[in-house]
Amino acid sequence: MAAVCQVTGAIPSFGHSISHSHRRTKRRFNPNVQKKTYFVPSLGRSIKLNVSAKGIKVIDARGIESVVSELKSKGVKL
Repeated sequence: MAAVCQVTGAIPSFGHSISHSHRRTKRRFNPNVQKKTYFVPSLGRSIKLNVSAKGIKVIDARGIESVVSELKSKGVKL
């Protein structure tokens, strides 16, 4: 599963791991992406989304209907 949120568009960021001796090695900071199932009454079925923790909060605040309509306008296949 790719570490990309379908709602917010959060993607991995990159940086360094710094050891005790202060040597730097490359690392990747992944967003907290989870596969969630939501029932959408307008579609009459459930959909599965890869959403980050922030994306879950956005769905709770705005509602699944508005989020799904926004995703459809972007051209995301549900």
